[in-house]
Amino acid sequence: MPKLKVEYVYAGIRVRDLPRSLRFYRRLGFRIHRRGKMGHGGEWVHLIYPGATQRVELNYYPRGNRFYEPLRKGTEFDHFGFRVSDVAAMERRLRRMKLPVVARIRETHENIVYTRDPDGNWIEFFGPVVG
Repeated sequence: MPKLKVEYVYAGIRVRDLPRSLRFYRRLGFRIHRRGKMGHGGEWVHLIYPGATQRVELNYYPRGNRFYEPLRKGTEFDHFGFRVSDVAAMERRLRRMKLPVVARIRETHENIVYTRDPDGNWIEFFGPVVG
């Protein structure tokens, strides 16, 4: 069995108003790398800063979305994102370590599993859809 490969890619933050946040980060020099809609109705935008390899991901969850929470100043951090070679293997590793699996999402273009740190911050492991 090949060794599980893990690569830190981005940090996601929750935003209250996606267009307003995009204007702010673009004024700072960030560029839109990719954007899309989540299967559950949220929206995401990956931003890159020239010369950097990691990204900032802006996440917007509309009211009524299963991941929506009322935000207060300081609660906008959403999650860290790590690319893994095998999401199922990562999920098994989390369970063996007795770490919580707080969400498991299978989309057409990628698989995702989330755990949570002791302070409640989510950590995402995402990877390719495998057979």
